[in-house]
Amino acid sequence: MEDLKLFTAGDGARIAYRFDGREDAPVLMLSNSIATSLRMWDGVMSDLVEHFRVLRYDTRGHGASDAPAGAYSIDRLGRDVIELLDALHIERVHFLGLSLGGMIGQWLGVRAPERIERLILSNTSAYLGPAEYFDGRIAELARIAGIADMGETAEGFIRNWFPASMIEQRFPFVDAFRKMVLETSPQGLAGGFAAVRDLDFRRSVALIDRPTLVIAGEHDTVTAASHGEAIAAAIPDARYVALPCVHLPNVEVRDAFVDAVRAFLIRP
Repeated sequence: MEDLKLFTAGDGARIAYRFDGREDAPVLMLSNSIATSLRMWDGVMSDLVEHFRVLRYDTRGHGASDAPAGAYSIDRLGRDVIELLDALHIERVHFLGLSLGGMIGQWLGVRAPERIERLILSNTSAYLGPAEYFDGRIAELARIAGIADMGETAEGFIRNWFPASMIEQRFPFVDAFRKMVLETSPQGLAGGFAAVRDLDFRRSVALIDRPTLVIAGEHDTVTAASHGEAIAAAIPDARYVALPCVHLPNVEVRDAFVDAVRAFLIRP
């Protein structure tokens, strides 16, 4: 992708990132869902760059970032963000994470609040068990020889991300997200599943003291709206918005999602 750059994290993994928008605007950092890349935000970029210098990156194991072997941890994924900000000499950002990105956002809110101006946690959970489910998914991925065999995995994600009507009508963005899954390293996806498996912020999320907006999908079967409600209830003075969508409000209800983000980040 044009303008894509790489930085090397503390453990040697290369993380891909890019900037969009004018250099004098506040920085908004976007963190992608599992099995996607920074391209998942393409549909909302034209609106976001009107107000922000947008920093997107590929979570390790995804997109153009390296996919080292072994289990990843939410701590390592969070430190990737801090190390990237340090490398770019950026002190504080607005941070918007969706799904796995929202889990990374929770880590930042708890462990590195001094780096966060305002925090948006979209379609995410403080705990997503049981562990046995993720162990099974990791075992399945270990049997996949390469990205050419990711078809069944991709269809599973698509069914969880979009309403059946959009899938049946073959909306172009559905195919774009299917392509992202198909291009995800099985080894990287397994590492991400391990991070989700081991995550449990149900108690510590209450320590977040940054201004926080929690967005949930009313029809989300992965990170249910009740998960978002629980996060919002635990964080002091957090705002909560439920949108009529499944797992990807930035795509399915794009305008409502952008309106919620702008209303929260752009203070009168």
